[in-house]
Amino acid sequence: MSPIETPKAPPGASLGARLDTALGRFTMYRLVLLVLAVLAVYSLVLDALGWLTFGIPEMLAHLVLCLGLTYASNRALAPLFRVRPHSESSLITGLLLYFLFWPSFAPLDVAGVALACVLASASKYALAWRGRHIFNAAAAGAFVAGLTGLNIATWWAATPAMLWALVPGVLLVLYRTRKFLMASVFLVVATAIITSELLQAGMSAGMALWQSLAQRPLLFFVGFMLTEPLTLPPRRWQQLALAAVVGVVFAVPYNFGFIANSPEAALLLGNAIAFLMGQRGRVTLRFTGTRPLTPSTTEFSFEPSRPVRFVPGQYMELDLPHAKSDGKGRRRVFSLTGSPSESLVKFGVRTAEPLSAAKKVLLSLNPGDEVTATSVGGDFVLPRDPRKPVLLIAAGIGVTPYLSHVSSGGLRERDAVLLLLARSADEVAYADELRAAGIRVLVRVADGSAPPSGLASASWDGTRVDGEAIRALVPDVAGREVYVSGSPASVASLRRAAKQAGAAKVHVDSFSGY
Repeated sequence: MSPIETPKAPPGASLGARLDTALGRFTMYRLVLLVLAVLAVYSLVLDALGWLTFGIPEMLAHLVLCLGLTYASNRALAPLFRVRPHSESSLITGLLLYFLFWPSFAPLDVAGVALACVLASASKYALAWRGRHIFNAAAAGAFVAGLTGLNIATWWAATPAMLWALVPGVLLVLYRTRKFLMASVFLVVATAIITSELLQAGMSAGMALWQSLAQRPLLFFVGFMLTEPLTLPPRRWQQLALAAVVGVVFAVPYNFGFIANSPEAALLLGNAIAFLMGQRGRVTLRFTGTRPLTPSTTEFSFEPSRPVRFVPGQYMELDLPHAKSDGKGRRRVFSLTGSPSESLVKFGVRTAEPLSAAKKVLLSLNPGDEVTATSVGGDFVLPRDPRKPVLLIAAGIGVTPYLSHVSSGGLRERDAVLLLLARSADEVAYADELRAAGIRVLVRVADGSAPPSGLASASWDGTRVDGEAIRALVPDVAGREVYVSGSPASVASLRRAAKQAGAAKVHVDSFSGY
């Protein structure tokens, strides 16, 4: 599945579906870059209005220094390590450092910021394992610069006046990444510790809570740094455990001489723990070929440079450099459709017009060409208990994550039903594999044509897939865990229908990749 399939939300769609569709036009890198850019402009406006006291010349010079040095050093270092520079990533790092260090014309302060910028870029290459950087670049640069004594990160984004733009920006990013639960765990743990400390110091409960959230960098930290995708473990339970640990280290005071508690130190510790939990390092994928799935979808096959560890239902992020930007960045997420035991890595992708720049890169590959896989992750996996029955609902190419379960044989010993919705019979992808899946497969074709031979037709009165229709097809839906995959608008509608049908637990996968 591809995160860039973002059809328009249908008339009457919920606010969430419309928001998913709008945000789906941007990759996470582009969205974070835009949000941070808006915050930077907002900070300049606040300063001009007198709400900040840095001075416009200092702030402009500081902004230019952070953006210019991170961008230039990233471009200079990339060829030395024989990799393509990622410009969006360097600009994000520059904006983060802009909000971490105090704007100043003092020579030592400027030298410290400059050092942090260069070190941040260098950390992406020097502090890396098999091409994957281990630490958040901005935190690494700020931490080492602080050790030199030239400058210390103040995290001035934690200013009450910034909250009016900071809170919406953080909420937007967390909504897009589906990291509200992880953020909540961190905020509850860190806020509880900080508030308790302030209460013991004699502060009132309301003031202690306000100072924790408005004058400490918790919101900026969790929205733009803790949830960075490349430095997170792959599974949700791992991410929640990490959030709790980082929350404690963030909030508890300590001083070991040359190292004292700081947000950047807490994040770097969390990064190290996350690195040990997941698929460590980038993987080179050598293109082996394609096969058409339907008139509008194609399967791409690659041979990995080393075995890829993943669980059926997870995704892989690919780095697909292209000369002409389309506003969605160069890193795209695709569901893995093969078995973890197979020698090839496969992705099913919608390749109908209009084609994005990244899809054009995929379609232009020749056998032997190489691309880079930067990470593996996701929690769209089956229950551990094989006795737990499941209902799998797919809209169009949303069938791709289920193919990994089929390929690995994970559905043969399980009570599973797959409901596949397609525009027409010739748009049913992986028909042969579904026929051999060993489970009940129901196909609903929107144009009324018969489904591919060997697959049962799912029919009901009316055109909408509502709770009544799902309950008629799968009467015991209330006793099944339900999985829904497809475009953001489709997933929102189908999730609502599954809930109406009585499903207690609905897992979703809605093309929300970074």
